[in-house]
Amino acid sequence: MCVVAAAITDGEGHILMQQRPLNKHHGGLWEFPGGKVDPGETPEAALLREIEEELGLSLDAASLRPAGFARSDSGDSAPSILLLLYKSCVWKGVPEGREGQKWCWVTMQEAENLAKPPMDKDLLKTLLQLGIAKPANRS
Repeated sequence: MCVVAAAITDGEGHILMQQRPLNKHHGGLWEFPGGKVDPGETPEAALLREIEEELGLSLDAASLRPAGFARSDSGDSAPSILLLLYKSCVWKGVPEGREGQKWCWVTMQEAENLAKPPMDKDLLKTLLQLGIAKPANRS
């Protein structure tokens, strides 16, 4: 299964994180917002759709940059997951938890201290190691 997520940054050194609903897998943990890629959909189109549905933000497709990936293979009957992370620094709108989820702007240090699912931990580490998690501007 292919899943996409966004590392959305503001112009002040913060990154947007959302909290998974308590009734879902990894409930209560903080993650990069995103979701599943539907059949026939490109990862970028899925990301634009998911961020609009979940947070009411319109990401600028031309400014999306691949930022990393993580893979989960549970080894049991659960499907393998490939999570593609994109960085987005150009977007419009004001975030809102349209699916009842909490969200917050955090510094990278604060993001490190949030309880996260394993793949999001790996992706945050990648952002930090590659220096991708730097402030950018919002339109």
